[in-house]
Amino acid sequence: MSKVNYYAPPGGHPPQTQLLTDRAMFTEAYAVLPKGVLQDIVTSFLPGWENTRLWVLARPLSGFAETFSQYIMEVGPQGGSNNPESDPEAEGVIFVVKGQLELVLEGTKHIMEEGGYAFIPPSTNWTLHNRTGELANFHWIRKRYQRVEGLDAPEAFVTNEKDVKPGVMPDTEGRWSTTRFTDMSDLRHDMHVNIVNFEPGGVIPFAETHVMEHGLYVLEGKAVYRLNQDWVEVEAGDFMWLRAFCPQACYAGGPSRFRYLLYKDVNRHANLTIGGNR
Repeated sequence: MSKVNYYAPPGGHPPQTQLLTDRAMFTEAYAVLPKGVLQDIVTSFLPGWENTRLWVLARPLSGFAETFSQYIMEVGPQGGSNNPESDPEAEGVIFVVKGQLELVLEGTKHIMEEGGYAFIPPSTNWTLHNRTGELANFHWIRKRYQRVEGLDAPEAFVTNEKDVKPGVMPDTEGRWSTTRFTDMSDLRHDMHVNIVNFEPGGVIPFAETHVMEHGLYVLEGKAVYRLNQDWVEVEAGDFMWLRAFCPQACYAGGPSRFRYLLYKDVNRHANLTIGGNR
């Protein structure tokens, strides 16, 4: 695998001379949060976290994407939390895009660097700290775990992207691949968070239309992405948020590879109560 260069938002604030026109949009089927909107003025803070701020990319909204939340966390030197998750039913995925973090998971310490990935089941004891003198950024994707009788919750694990071999999609000559961190046949998992990779010229050659909700954060490169009836230019640092059944496709024209972190809900019955608990 070639060297990675994940995008992390630098924050800041635009000057008064900057043009207001941008690529940000929110429609009935999808939303696009371009990297330019991730400024200081839209950061949030969480109880129990020291020297930490975050950008909220997605949260459950009735009538839109309802299953997950996604944050970009920025942890300053010596920042972090001894009690990061307040919901005992929440599972989570952490993906590090900048710096180094110390994750203590059920008493075991893990040093996570860029490309580091952790799955955290519900009701797990964990802490997260930045023990360095530099900023660290990570994605934190959260979902309320849907328990099924006869299936235990999946166990926690920590890995790094560089240690996971991407699976090449059939008949693509290697231009389209997916780095999968969990076994697709493991029905204990009710969400997948993967990395989708396109070499220049790679495409999704049909309009995917499916029940899974999506969060897509562009880690590297640029492409033209089909969202519902629109073709939208996206680049590293942009976030796309798709509700169920929103048609999507992609053309990665280059000049470099195009890669994104992808969330989707999987392996469970459709909820038959509109607005009810999942």
